[in-house]
Amino acid sequence: MSASQVPEVGAAPLRPVKAVGLSLATGSAFVGYYIELLNYSYATGDTVPLLAESDKGCVGCKGIAEYTRKINVKNGGLEGDYADHLVAVTKIYRGQSGRLGGSAAMKSGTYVERSSPGASPVPQESSTGMMQFTLSPSGGDWVMYEMEIKEDEAG
Repeated sequence: MSASQVPEVGAAPLRPVKAVGLSLATGSAFVGYYIELLNYSYATGDTVPLLAESDKGCVGCKGIAEYTRKINVKNGGLEGDYADHLVAVTKIYRGQSGRLGGSAAMKSGTYVERSSPGASPVPQESSTGMMQFTLSPSGGDWVMYEMEIKEDEAG
């Protein structure tokens, strides 16, 4: 894919008003916003906005960021319908620590992945999966404290 074929991506998404605050509803909206940031990282390789909305100790967040720095649309590592789409936040609850926990159903389309610019393309079928997450309060809003995305066996 040449640079002229890469779709234009604007600035990183901004936190929507509905994701501001520390309620269950704002936590649910934050998960959708976080997936938008994830998709921005897939497109650009820019992980700064994603990590800015992640707790410094979030291992899953760092893992996703490392992947998107290496494999993204901008450097030719992804082609097609690579974006994750939020289907629904299927469970969300407040734990005793004050953090929110839950899960979200996600879906992605069919795309091609390359582990490096000269690598052979690896087709990826459309899939569904679940994001298990924990949100932590920070500065009056939620941040991703920990997350893991698991694809369903039969996507």
